[in-house]
Amino acid sequence: MSSLENTELEFARQLRRALDENTASLSPATVDRLAAARRAALARKKPETVSAPVFVPAFAGMPAGMAGLPQGGSEPRRRWPLRRFALAWPLAALVVSLIGIAYWEDHQRTAELADIDAAMLSDDLPLNAYLDHGFNAYLSRAH
Repeated sequence: MSSLENTELEFARQLRRALDENTASLSPATVDRLAAARRAALARKKPETVSAPVFVPAFAGMPAGMAGLPQGGSEPRRRWPLRRFALAWPLAALVVSLIGIAYWEDHQRTAELADIDAAMLSDDLPLNAYLDHGFNAYLSRAH
């Protein structure tokens, strides 16, 4: 057991001991109210669902006519060699598609930035105007 489990068990023992010691000091009226509250809670409790066990016949996967034959294991079961990779294909497709989406979004962002750069360089305003904090003042004086 870990030290955390030991600490929790010790706390539970101390709590139970304290509750047991203080139970005797409760007034009869409090004990009656607690008993009534317990009965009310039990009356409102939802019934537990009972599930019936399901029995599967041992020959469920065998072809008709072979149900009575013993399974001695004389013939090895044939398996598809790539069966263990059957679940890896969807995961690989997901990874490839996410990489493709990331590449496409990066390409789109680069194209948008190139368009902005081209518009800035072909504009009549000097480049310093874009860096100046008083850009609005510059525009108001220019027009």
